[in-house]
Amino acid sequence: MPEPDVTATSDLIGIGAGPANLSLAALLSPVARVQVRLLEQRPAVSWHPGLLLPGASMQVSFLKDLVTPVAPTNPFSFLSFLVAHRRFYRFTAAGYDRPSRAEFDQYLRWVAAGLPSIEYGQRAEAVDYHADRFQVSTGGRHFAARSLALGSGPMPYTPPCARPHLGRTVFHASDYVFQRPAAHQRVAVVGGGQTGAEVFLDLLDQGCREILLVTRRSNLLPLDDSPFQNELFTPHYTAKFLDLSLSTRQSLLATQRLASDGVSTDLLQRIYRRLYELEYTGDPATARPAIWPRQELVELHPRRGGCWTLVTEHLGTGHRRSETADVVVLATGYTHDLPRYLDPLRNRIAFEEQLPVVRPDFSLVWDGPPAARIYLQNAARHTHGIADPNLSLLAWRSAVIVNSLLGRTLYDVDDHPSTIVWDERQT
Repeated sequence: MPEPDVTATSDLIGIGAGPANLSLAALLSPVARVQVRLLEQRPAVSWHPGLLLPGASMQVSFLKDLVTPVAPTNPFSFLSFLVAHRRFYRFTAAGYDRPSRAEFDQYLRWVAAGLPSIEYGQRAEAVDYHADRFQVSTGGRHFAARSLALGSGPMPYTPPCARPHLGRTVFHASDYVFQRPAAHQRVAVVGGGQTGAEVFLDLLDQGCREILLVTRRSNLLPLDDSPFQNELFTPHYTAKFLDLSLSTRQSLLATQRLASDGVSTDLLQRIYRRLYELEYTGDPATARPAIWPRQELVELHPRRGGCWTLVTEHLGTGHRRSETADVVVLATGYTHDLPRYLDPLRNRIAFEEQLPVVRPDFSLVWDGPPAARIYLQNAARHTHGIADPNLSLLAWRSAVIVNSLLGRTLYDVDDHPSTIVWDERQT
């Protein structure tokens, strides 16, 4: 098979221009000799546009931006963004410790505008390796680079019973803003994490009369944002986690879920207060919203008139119950598998129990030349811990990748040891 004609050659190609690769490009911006190119399929940078709901806030401090934890003087910090937009004093007067999701999206767009390395409208279709270069095909154009950084993000997960019915009235929550139900419709929200809770509150605020939230969890459970639990989101803990066996890592991840996948306490309070207002001070004719814990969606059937029957199964008793809805919103999370554009190289990548083997520098183990690195962004939770898909260690991870790419230490990525002695080694 002949080698394709290459449009442009770089030192590093980043696939996707989300927070991960924007952070990487921002930290590489002072290094003049490294040519970086980010390929973004959308016409502009947009971070979870379908979930930019009014009042939705981040779950991490504004100091954990794209650069500050490792390079506080980098011009692409969130504080620099505030100063550039003349809102620093207003932001601090408002007492925010976390920015709104909408403002963080503005920040990302501002960073992207300051980086000359982004090619928009370029959807990666296939990645291969020829003549000592990675070749990225985007449909008519071909880009080459010595190394890759995969930051195209996770894929929305939908339960098997819902996949045949995806459309205008059955959709993943990542499209919620674009397909927001009308107030008169009966809506079922499947999923009780942060996203499911945000959608539930928005439906309440929009005046929807009949809302059902179904969750596998035992309740709407809060994010564990306590100080000692936050030690899981440090470079020190990541280093300890890396040394464990896969089975131990998987066991720990299961117990640590609420450290990153719970609902913000302030959001829970807003929901509870809204439910209180509706029940005791609202219109008596308004139907009471319902929350079904420990229920798994197992069947979804279309009915006449364009509505749906949901069948759920209780995870403790196995008892099944059903409900009817006009719209089903799937707040069912995401999958972090290797992207399909890597299929040409998949049989050259090392796997352990169907999970890719990832080095400490976030590069995949594969049979290519050692200097040809495929860096994995947001998909190394099984090797690097629960913080990997979270924004908390975003800048640190980018700094680790920068140091690996350069073959020298540009950024200090060492961390002071915790007061906790992490020792989960198996004897």
